[in-house]
This record gives sequence, structure tokens and C-alpha cells, in this order.
Amino acid sequence: MAAVGSGGSTAAAGPGAVSAGALEPGTASAGNVKHLVLFLHEAVLVQYMDTLKLAVPSLIYTLQNNLQYVAISNLPAATFQVTYQLKILTTALFSVLMLNRSLSRLQWASLLLLFTGVAIVQAQQAGGGAPRPLDQNPGVGLAAVVASCLSSGFAGVYFEKILKGSSGSVWLRNLQLGLFGTALGLLGLWWAEGTAVAHRGFFFGYTPAVWGVVLNQAFGGLLVAVVVKYADNILKGFATSLSIVLSTVASIRLFGFHVDPLFALGAGLVIGAVYLYSLPRASAKAGAPSAPCPHQQPPGQPPPPQLAARRGDPSTEPFLPKLLTKVKGS
Repeated sequence: MAAVGSGGSTAAAGPGAVSAGALEPGTASAGNVKHLVLFLHEAVLVQYMDTLKLAVPSLIYTLQNNLQYVAISNLPAATFQVTYQLKILTTALFSVLMLNRSLSRLQWASLLLLFTGVAIVQAQQAGGGAPRPLDQNPGVGLAAVVASCLSSGFAGVYFEKILKGSSGSVWLRNLQLGLFGTALGLLGLWWAEGTAVAHRGFFFGYTPAVWGVVLNQAFGGLLVAVVVKYADNILKGFATSLSIVLSTVASIRLFGFHVDPLFALGAGLVIGAVYLYSLPRASAKAGAPSAPCPHQQPPGQPPPPQLAARRGDPSTEPFLPKLLTKVKGS
């Protein structure tokens, strides 16, 4: 029985063993489809205990998505967008607790700044500076967004720990997450709206606006993967800041949202905190005298063996899909 993973190694060659290069999306030709199916059967069904590990983050992600709808239904879009940045704080805390990751002083300061900004925005919301719809409950919205941030931070760090502690590739893990997420979502739909779906059909109420939201969510997920692969943390921080600004502008235009000085102060602190947290650690020591980098090599010289090995080590970039074209020992 072969156990093939993204690390490019296999335990024992067998009828189901295929090269890892044939297992990446977009590389399976007509002749490799059978091998791909055999691999998925091996990785998802035969190694079911490994698959069951993804049930926990999948359940939490499903819960998080539903909490977001509760939060956005009870908070103005701009307030939700600002408050939802607390996921940076929860992710950082869970990373320290579960992955023993260390944060710089600048990052801790930015997290404190982030919390302060969110608190100011929530104080403005509780003060009732502007009229709100009668069907909105800010307390419920705040509780939902905090629970969503906690679940997002825990699920993200748990998923990262699984990726770093196993040989499965990122696309396989996403497939396993999708299987559990779909099953859990359908179960929740049957529990809450089973009778209505049986009478009116699954797609009842899917207006063009709903389809637009579905497509936007799907496109956003793909876009996040592109940003993680081709951009850096600073650019991602700018994108987050821009999303806050765009949400505020859209709320003003569409819902008559009123921006007062308190909200502007809180949102500004959050945007600044996101930018500071995204800065690489090296920039925090820009004023310190720089020592010669041991990895710098004269032109034409190969890098040191340690650096070359790290560049080829998939564990150094756990969230980026790898195109592995051969199996160890082949």
C-alpha cells in the first residue's frame, strides 16, 4: 500500500503509487486520471484517520461562515469590516500558544493598537451616533464577530499545524476540508430548512444578488491564494486597509452610514495596526548596524548547502502548492 505525500516520498511502491507531479491540479492528463482517482481513494478513504483530522477545522470554518452572516446582519458593513480585523489578534495568540511562535515587540504593540481601534469603533457603535435599522442588534453582532474571529484564528493555526505535521499537499487538504464542509453545510441546511427546501427546491431564493455574493466569495477565495503566493505581507496589509476604506465608502453610499470622528479614529488605528503587523521584522531593526549576511554570495557562486536545502524544502512554505515532479528513489 503506497503512501504518497507532497514531500515527494513514498513508503512502498504498489499499484496505486503515482508520481507526485501527477497529483497536482492541472497536471493530470487523460492518462493520469486513473492514477489521480487511485491516489484520492488512497489518501481520502484508505487513510481515513488522516482525513478525519480535517473534520475539526472544517466544522469550525463552517461555523465561522454562518457567524459572519449573523454579524453582518446586525452591524453596519463598515463596523463589521473594522471589527473583523480582530482575527489578526486571535490568530497571533493561537500561533504563540499552539505553534510556539514568537512575535516582535512591534507586532505586540500593533496588536494592542488593533484592539484599541476596535474598542473605539464599538464604543461609537454602542453610543448610537447614527440611526440604525430596527432589526439590527449590535450586541448580537459583536458577539457573532468575536466568536467568528476566535474560530478563524483557531482553525487557521490548527490547519497550519496539520500541514506542517503531515506529508499531504495543500490541495489535498483543501479537498478534504471541502468534503467535510459540504457535508456539514448540507446537514445544517436539512436541520434548519429541510421542510422548506423539500417544498420549494434547493435553489429557491437564489436571486441575481445571491448568485453575485456566491461568485464573489468563490473569487475572493481564489484571490487570497494568489495574494499569498505572489505578494508579501506588506501588500496584503495594504489590501486589508483598502477593504476597510471601500467598505466604509460603500456603506455611506448604499446605507447612509455616518462617519463621525470616533469611528474615523478607531478605523485609522486599525489600519495602522494592520500595516505595522505586516512589516517584516528586519524593517524594525533598520536603525541598527547591519552585519554582513552569510547567505550573500559573489556573482556566479552557488548558495551554501544549508540555504539550497531550505529552498527545496516544502516545509519552509507550507501554504504554497508545490509542483513535485518525481518520487524519491525513482
